Order: sequence, then C-alpha cells, then structure tokens
Amino acid sequence: MDWFTSTDYWLSRLVFQRGLAAVYLIAFLVAVRQGPALIGARGLTPVPRFVARVPFRESPSLFHLHYTDRFFGVCGWLGAALAAAVLAGAADRVPLAAAMAVWLVLWLLYLSIVNVGQVWYGFGWESLLLETGFLAVFLGNADTAPPVLVLWLLRWLLFRVEFGAGLIKIRGDRCWRQLTCLYYHHETQPMPGPLSWWFHHLPKPLHRAETAANHVAQLVVPLALFTPQPVAAVAAGIIVVTQLWLVASGNFSWLNWLTILLALSAVDGRLAATVLPVPDPPEFAAPPAWYQGVVLAATALVVVLSYWPARNLLSGRQLMNYSFNPLHLVNTYGAFGSVNRTRQEVVIEGTDEPVLTPATVWKEYEFRGKPGDVRRLPRQFAPYHLRLDWMMWFAGISPAYAGSWFSPLVAKLLVNDRATLKLLRVCPFPDAPPSHVRARLYVYRFTTRQERRASGDWWHRTLLTEFLPPVRLENVDPADRPHRPRP
Repeated sequence: MDWFTSTDYWLSRLVFQRGLAAVYLIAFLVAVRQGPALIGARGLTPVPRFVARVPFRESPSLFHLHYTDRFFGVCGWLGAALAAAVLAGAADRVPLAAAMAVWLVLWLLYLSIVNVGQVWYGFGWESLLLETGFLAVFLGNADTAPPVLVLWLLRWLLFRVEFGAGLIKIRGDRCWRQLTCLYYHHETQPMPGPLSWWFHHLPKPLHRAETAANHVAQLVVPLALFTPQPVAAVAAGIIVVTQLWLVASGNFSWLNWLTILLALSAVDGRLAATVLPVPDPPEFAAPPAWYQGVVLAATALVVVLSYWPARNLLSGRQLMNYSFNPLHLVNTYGAFGSVNRTRQEVVIEGTDEPVLTPATVWKEYEFRGKPGDVRRLPRQFAPYHLRLDWMMWFAGISPAYAGSWFSPLVAKLLVNDRATLKLLRVCPFPDAPPSHVRARLYVYRFTTRQERRASGDWWHRTLLTEFLPPVRLENVDPADRPHRPRP
C-alpha cells in the first residue's frame, strides 16, 4: 500500500463494481418497462408537462433538452447495455479513462431519469444509487489498485445510510424505543414478501430482540467502520447479515442490496483469502498523475458537501431521504421513522354494466405486488421495483399522496390503456373497457394461524370507506382524460 492506493481491497472493489453494475441494470430495465406508462408523453405524470414548469437548474436532465418516449427508451436501453457490459467485465478490459467514462455515462443517464421521475422516483434508494454510482466513477479498474480515499468515502456513505436510519427511528416513533415496532412492521410495510406472514407471527419476545438488535446494528456497529481491520470488516459483516434479514422479510427494491455492496467494499481482501480460494492480487501499475488529481478533487467535493448531511445527523429535526443538491450527491438517508399500526389498502374495481344498481357486479383490478386477493401469497420482487404498487401503499395512508396521479390512473383504466394495463397483474376487462371504475379503502391484516388453516387465506380484510365513488370517463377531469384507443 502507498499513500494513494491499497491492493488489499482489489477483490472487494471487483465484487462491489460488478454488483453495482447489476443494480444499475435492474434500475434501467425498470425505467424502460415502466417509464412510458408512468412518466411518458401520455403517462400518468408526463415528463413534457414537468419540464415545462421546472427549470433545468432545479432538476438537471437530458430530457430538459429533448424528450420523446423513443428518446427515453434509447437512454434507458443504452444504460442497460452499458451496465450489462460492466457486469460482464468490460470496464476492466479498457483503459482507465474509458472505464471512468462508462461509469460517468451510467450516472448521467440515471440522474436524467430520476430528475424527471417526479413522485415515482422519490425513494431514498434512487439517491443512494446515484451517490454510490458517482463514487464508482473514481474507484478505478484493473489498471490500478483501489484508491484509499474513495474507499473511505464509501464507508462514509455506508455510515450515513445505517446511522441515519438508526437515528430517525430513535427520534421518531416511540415503538422503536419501546422495542415493539416489529409487532406491526412486517404486516404494514409497503410491500410484504413471501416470508412476511411467518415473520409477523414470530413470538413477541423475538420481535423485541429483533428491534434491539436493529438498534445495535444501526447505531453502534457503523461506528466501527472507521476502525482498523479486522474490526471494520467484522462491522461490515454484521451489516450484511442484518440487510439479508431485511431482504428475506420484505421487498425494498435495491436498497438492501446496495447497502450490502457498500458493506462488502469495507472488507479487507486478505481476510477473504483466509476462508475462500481467492487468487493473489494482480500486479497494478502506478496510478497516473491525472487520475490522482481527479480523485483528490472528487474527495474534496464530497467533503465539502458532507457538511449538510453531517449537520442533519446532529439535528433534532433530522430529515429523512433528502438531497441537498439536484445532483443527489452526499444525501441523507433513513427509513420507517414511524410505523403504521394498521394496513390500509386501496382496491380499484370496475364494472361493464351501463347502469349502476345495488346488484351491480364489480370486478377487482389486481396489482403485481401489493396485497389484493386475500388468497394470494405475497411475491418476491426486490431488487426489481414496482413503482405503481409502492405508490398505491402511500395512497392507502392518505389520498394526498395520490393527488397528482390517481385520477389519471382511473382515466387510463376507463379506456384500457395498454401501457398502464401492463403494470397490473390482472385486468378484469380484457376485451372492452369498463363503463365505471371505483375505489374502496380496506383494512388488511395477516390471518392468524387458525384462520390460515381454516380458509387458506393469507390476508383478512374489512371494508373501511369509499376512496373514490363510481366514475365514468366523462366524469374525469378533461386534463386527465386520455383518448380511447382505436380498436
């Protein structure tokens, strides 16, 4: 090791970069598959309408310069192709400058999508991917050993992710301090997974132990990331284990996987060599002077921008998942500062009967991930992200979260918009659009073990209230009303 690089982390860098490329690949595929329906020119919240009212300086994006659905698709597929190439090792087979350019293009393309993504891209893992992707630009490739400064910046990012999440819990909902939040969390989380029912039914003492262990993992363990090896690697290993527990218990897009990759970057490759058949590190050339200068400049930028997130950690009014600049560099993170005690779900229904009567038959639209059919076991989708399903969870908490997109969604369903229907699992009107659509608000809870054995249901639901009364296309705001597709 010299003052600038360390060969001890070459394997950690390799795993980190390949894993990050895989996350980028998934993120771009999500954008390509869901973008046209959500933010396309005829989407629920169109990009052209957004860029017309929000200036470039507030949301820098290629799509301020030009937007068509085709151009969006080209950018998305280009990002996916570059990510796949990096995943296959292409960045290690080109000169250092070219590899850095590839990582920079990936970051710029995804930044362009996030900055016009509006509510659909308002999740903390979008900023986390961008901040991680920015640091990856300066991590080098097979031409040189990993730069020590960037490795420390990755640890600083991991520390903010974990410590910020721990602080927001302790400062937030009292159930975290009382160790009771996991009595509810597995049932009320945004998108339960196939094991969530079993996690929910763990004994309450174990839930309390889980909560206490979470506090240790997020408020104590991250401090050890800045200690010498092997303590830092042990701390990283603990974080990996806790993140895998979260992977098993729910669907949180690529948040957990990115956190795992950040933790692995803090593992000394010499420790891995003691338990795994790891080859000796390759011979690295001395880093060129221009590369050292670029890394030093990037480090200085991150140090300066760290002032606001550091102040936020110390603040009694801590912000969660907040970006202090439009480039999403050096952000604040956190999750579940409060935990819902009950789960409220919006269920959308339609009918093809022209006249409504008390005997009208209503049929439900089924989403891919969010709870609907009480007999359907929740599925595992993460690290793939179902954006509409997540926003439906927020709509169940408060109609205010759906103000910008729910009426357009209903209008799309009233004309069987093809792009929108692709986001759903089941459309009950495959041949012709419904005459009316309505939405009802239910309280969902996991069935007990006895109920599960008797009925086969995973969920029990109780009607709470009407979320949206029956509407026809003519009742929808003209600004949200799409044209009926041609037969």
